[in-house]
Amino acid sequence: MSLLKRLQTDMITAMKNRNKDTLAVVRMLKASVQNAQIEAGHDLTPDEEVTVMSREYKQRKESLEEFQKAGRQDLIDKTNNELKVVEKYMPKQLSADDVKKIVTETVQQVGAASMKDFGKVMGAVMPKVKGQADGKLVNQTVKETLSNL
Repeated sequence: MSLLKRLQTDMITAMKNRNKDTLAVVRMLKASVQNAQIEAGHDLTPDEEVTVMSREYKQRKESLEEFQKAGRQDLIDKTNNELKVVEKYMPKQLSADDVKKIVTETVQQVGAASMKDFGKVMGAVMPKVKGQADGKLVNQTVKETLSNL
């Protein structure tokens, strides 16, 4: 089942259950997928769907950080609920250990020797973990790994 059909089904379920919070998030996600589809001019591939969901997830994570800095508990709770809904449509996330393992393997494959090779390593790692790991975590792991060489 495509992501769009899954979102449509979940939207109907949320309407029937009168779950306004979930319904609002699913509607936003569906709109984002449809907009990306219109922009692309064709049905989205699974990779493109993951990219859209990753973008939505990242936006909410960044908002959450800002709300925490501002001490807005009401918005923190709302954003946490939104994140839970978005996570249902994301691929399973890799653990920090899994990311470290992938980064270590990639450093060896690329032949990185110092921090100067950071861009080369990031360029090789990101396609491997696309949608499955947060970019900040990957960035931090690559820096740690290269600084320990």
